[in-house]
Amino acid sequence: MKILPSLYISQTPHMGRGVFTDHPITAGSIVEISPVVVMDAGARALLDRTPLHDYIFEWGEDRTLCCMALGYVPVYNHACPSNCEYEMDYTEMTITVTAMRGILAGEELTINYNGDFDDGRPVWFQDFSHKS
Repeated sequence: MKILPSLYISQTPHMGRGVFTDHPITAGSIVEISPVVVMDAGARALLDRTPLHDYIFEWGEDRTLCCMALGYVPVYNHACPSNCEYEMDYTEMTITVTAMRGILAGEELTINYNGDFDDGRPVWFQDFSHKS
């Protein structure tokens, strides 16, 4: 597992806890490489009925499995566009988070729950990430 030492978890105004940095992060930097625990469709059906539903990821080429990422990955909040993007490696059983742009000290790190940092499709919860 790799997590930048500048990362920390703190409260956010609308989304509970989030991941922040106390040092600037340059675009293209790997922020975190997290191992995952992969679970089958039966476990996913059970997890979907619990609060853990909001913290698991669909997993596998056919997305019938799910995984729980270790490290800070489950705590990144959604934004569109996000300042980070995640990539799943099914062979290595990891999720890698990469900065998509420069991130300032004190700024929250976000991912887009739809996968691509600028994917504007609706998410399953009220999205506070868009500024009006």
